[in-house]
Amino acid sequence: MILITDDLCARLLANGAAQVETDHQPVVKLFDPAGAATWLLTELDPDGDTLFGLCDLGFGYSELGSVSLAELQTVKGPLGLGIERDLHFEGRFPLSVHAQAARLAGHITEAEQLLRQAASVLSKRHFELSPDVARERR
Repeated sequence: MILITDDLCARLLANGAAQVETDHQPVVKLFDPAGAATWLLTELDPDGDTLFGLCDLGFGYSELGSVSLAELQTVKGPLGLGIERDLHFEGRFPLSVHAQAARLAGHITEAEQLLRQAASVLSKRHFELSPDVARERR
């Protein structure tokens, strides 16, 4: 299976080249069909290999980080299956929402209710002042 099509590659590269830090929606979801590993990827570096996104290797927690496309293409699970792309995945929430939902669930999830709950939690945090800012405003 082609993990990153030309269209997906162009979108990932465009996100990676953004001049302003942006909370992108995931462009592609990759997964291990014989395991629990999942990657929601938002960006690709100009090297054409370094992807950035939310990575979950199935150990009960997810983290934002980078992964090598070349490495993912060489992975073979216990049944001889390689990493696959979710052909039906559509990123509808920013990566930060997926990360928050993964913290709540203990794994990357596409559960609509959990994603909406995570979005709500994050939107409330934006309105709270940090202790330093609150002190300055007194």
